[in-house]
Amino acid sequence: MDILDDQRFTVPPVPHATEGVAWLRAHVARFSEGPDHERRRELVLALLGAIEPGSLRRPGHPVATLAEAMGLPRGIVADIEAVAASYQPHDAVTPEADAAVARLVAVAGNDWNEATAARIGILVQACAATRSMIAGNDPPVPTTRRIAPGGEEILVPLENRPFGAGRHECPGREHAVALAEGALSFRNLHNADDPLLLPNAWDFASAAAFVQRGYSAVGTTSLGVAASHGLPDAGGATYRETMALARSLVRLPVPVSVDIEAGFGMAPEPLAAELQEIGVAGVNLEDGRGDALAPLAEHRALVRDFKRAAPDMFVNARVDTHWLGLQEEETRERALAYAAAGADGVFVPGLRDAEQIGALVADLGATPLNLLAQLPLDWLRELGVRRVSTGSLPFRAALTQAVSTVDVYRSGGAVPQAMSYEEAEELCRLAAAE
Repeated sequence: MDILDDQRFTVPPVPHATEGVAWLRAHVARFSEGPDHERRRELVLALLGAIEPGSLRRPGHPVATLAEAMGLPRGIVADIEAVAASYQPHDAVTPEADAAVARLVAVAGNDWNEATAARIGILVQACAATRSMIAGNDPPVPTTRRIAPGGEEILVPLENRPFGAGRHECPGREHAVALAEGALSFRNLHNADDPLLLPNAWDFASAAAFVQRGYSAVGTTSLGVAASHGLPDAGGATYRETMALARSLVRLPVPVSVDIEAGFGMAPEPLAAELQEIGVAGVNLEDGRGDALAPLAEHRALVRDFKRAAPDMFVNARVDTHWLGLQEEETRERALAYAAAGADGVFVPGLRDAEQIGALVADLGATPLNLLAQLPLDWLRELGVRRVSTGSLPFRAALTQAVSTVDVYRSGGAVPQAMSYEEAEELCRLAAAE
């Protein structure tokens, strides 16, 4: 008989407790046996049964997505991660983890009971395991622990049994798979047969129009966001406006990538945490600093720290050598340095030379190269470019067309055809309801 099916091999026991991580351990199915385990497992099954797994197939932090589906705020991710680091009986409990449990109980209704423990326990157990699954580890959790009949604690390998087995088998297999697929959806778009053509929006309506037309993801344009609010671009002045736009765009049924310039002068950790909480799938992080370039080591560290803080987010490291016309000979060195620091993609706006593009694609290997829509899409496809961004082009074209429309009307000409008022209104309403 397999150890996981053998009733004689039990989970490590935990003592009764009334607060902190010790309380959580003592009230979840994971560390229970007998009638306690059966009763607590039923609570877990009921909670998971109320969640359609397909609804979890969304970009962003998987724990935030699962928390929202359970009626809890997405912002509890940091507390869940703190508890997860102290959850197992062989892990040391930190004061931070105990304080996080208290906050989580308060958010969940302030009832220190088994039902609350079940909700928190699901999120805690999904934390490291789902992230490991997203990273491609198989099994996501390599071993589990059991107490043998003789009293010794043993490690049981989970190879070929990634969700365990027996009475403690993970009941959330479909949910975990959906969470991982959602978190990987934007990354996977960079590995399709055709390059990802990413239209860049400046408000909800423009993004919704792109989605309605069938584009599989949308980005934001920092120029469009800045100019539409009367602010300068690339000066770190649009943090508030960018975040507000991101919060509206994640209501759309596609992954959203946000242009965060050089990070708005913020430390990468809180900025990454906020974007993950919102549900953003990716970011652009540029090494341009006004009319100059950041020192390579400085921006490499920024990319590294942001990626460490948001491992599930697609970090597109932008190299502004060609955009600014500065130190173009450093393009390859910078691109490779950012990729080595953890960037998931490299963006080189302004690069148009076919030979240089092909060479950079080869040098980057598995790291996708992103270019602006400055050359024909067919050319870029043949050169191996994996992502093409429209940048501020749609925003500038919209402004041009708006002014032209009024000019034509003033001159007595026939104004160009446009969608109706009702179509525009319905566009936003339908997209917001997705």
